[in-house]
Amino acid sequence: MTASLTARPDAIRRHNLALILGHVHRDGELTRAELTQRLGVSRSTIGALVADLIELGLVDESVPSGGDRVGRPSHVVGPHPEGPFVVAVDIDVTHIKSAAIGLGGLVLARDRVPTGPDRIDPADVAESIADAVERLSAGARRASGPIGIGVSVPGTVDPRTGTVGVAPNLGWRRVALAKMIADRVTGRLPVTVGNDANLSVLAEFSRGNARDCDDVVYLIGRIGVGAGIIVNGAPLRGRDGRAGEIGHNVVDTAGPPCHCGKNGCLETYIGDVALLTLARRQVPPSDEQTESVLAAARAGDAVALSAVRTVAESVGRALGSLANTLNPQRVILGGSLSGVLDIARDHMQQALAQYTFDATGSPIELFRPRFGADSAMLGAAELAFAELLEDPLGGRVLLPR
Repeated sequence: MTASLTARPDAIRRHNLALILGHVHRDGELTRAELTQRLGVSRSTIGALVADLIELGLVDESVPSGGDRVGRPSHVVGPHPEGPFVVAVDIDVTHIKSAAIGLGGLVLARDRVPTGPDRIDPADVAESIADAVERLSAGARRASGPIGIGVSVPGTVDPRTGTVGVAPNLGWRRVALAKMIADRVTGRLPVTVGNDANLSVLAEFSRGNARDCDDVVYLIGRIGVGAGIIVNGAPLRGRDGRAGEIGHNVVDTAGPPCHCGKNGCLETYIGDVALLTLARRQVPPSDEQTESVLAAARAGDAVALSAVRTVAESVGRALGSLANTLNPQRVILGGSLSGVLDIARDHMQQALAQYTFDATGSPIELFRPRFGADSAMLGAAELAFAELLEDPLGGRVLLPR
């Protein structure tokens, strides 16, 4: 009985520490008064909890000066300027992009390695990431190294093991990516891996353009196409993490051949390769080539504009199917689809209305991602921070003295 009674206050304390750190991580600087209101505890309790987090090197506190406030101002709590950071990585067909990211989503240093048109070997990717961790750790200019690595990949992932089941555009099958990276990184850091669309919607849901939505879809269009889905405020993963793999939904069996072996996959209508083909660009797909088509469309080039509008109509049809299945409040369009939305929003919305059942109700909101091309990488950082945010005492991330 005595053991259980002493355990309960400790569990409550850990829970409240996690709540405070989570609020500061998502929202940035907050006053003690705001934290008191959010947690529904006393001011003295907030003071003690904030002191614990300061001692752990996770948050910092300041006193506002100036202004027209009457009485003693409430202390402001924010992420510690020398606090822990993680390395987040976004693997795509054309690049490996990574960054050192601190609490609150602060990007401390960046790194980008182009991979070219050829498929990349998983071992080479793991080696490249290990090298980037070293460069980013130096660039972050923090007293200690990273506490973890989060990785985004365009494929299915087993979240328990960090194994990539299939990443068709990378040519990967059953790749133990987390282990491969961990084996090459100094210090044996924990490595977590997730799907790019799932991580993109996580970043936007945490502090981006889906922050106020419980039902949202993030549709990412790069060389591959996928969807990250939030339903009733929770991520939709499916039985083994494959939910949202809509790029290989067949929309026309007589359609273009897909590299997966089928014909008429959605990816062949709205992915970067489709956009380049429609724009008559016979070049290997890359971010630069895709942006070139979008720039030409903005400038009024007839061929490029027609290509963008055709893709927009195909996106609208795809969103109609998603609307009929999931009934989301908002859809965020990432990758090249952000540019397509900017240029041909009307075409996309018209197709969406045409293919949505009972479109007389509240229309689906179409948004660009707040974080642009960084959404997947910032979502990977959320993965790497998850253990610390769940239990700030677990890692004991104390600053060196």
